Amino acid sequence: MRRATAFSTILLSLLPLAACDGSGPAPLPVEQVTASFPPHGITDVIVIDATDRLALRAATLIMPDGGTVPADGVDVNARPRSSTGLSAAADPTHGGLGDLTLSGPPAIPSIHSEGQLLTTMSKASITLPDPVAYRRDWRRYRIRLDFGNPPGAVETREIPAPEPPAAAGTS
Repeated sequence: MRRATAFSTILLSLLPLAACDGSGPAPLPVEQVTASFPPHGITDVIVIDATDRLALRAATLIMPDGGTVPADGVDVNARPRSSTGLSAAADPTHGGLGDLTLSGPPAIPSIHSEGQLLTTMSKASITLPDPVAYRRDWRRYRIRLDFGNPPGAVETREIPAPEPPAAAGTS
């Protein structure tokens, strides 16, 4: 009798899992694109950070006169992964930095876990051709962003250019 009760308890605990469609976790609903100047007084580079379901493929600064400045480069990290556990702590290329910051060995060294973010993280930088002109008229600048994987569908979005950092010596 105890065996039947234990078996039915196990089956009941697995019931919610059986109701899943097996497609895995849903992607994060957070899609965010920001454009800013890096900290520490760098005033001639705009950095674009994008967390989106699609990869950022191109970023272009559109000047008030219609001229354009393409991004110096775009870095894409699709579905970033993280690993923890003994093997990850021994290999820093697997993202095991969380274990490296612990004092002493992990409590149970045989545990290994991996995580994967179901979104794409992209970063681009645009070097301003004329920082003085940008500072004077930055509200009229725009940034055009192309997302997607050509030759498939490409999504184009425009965002406002960021406000330049305060000039040195002003508060």
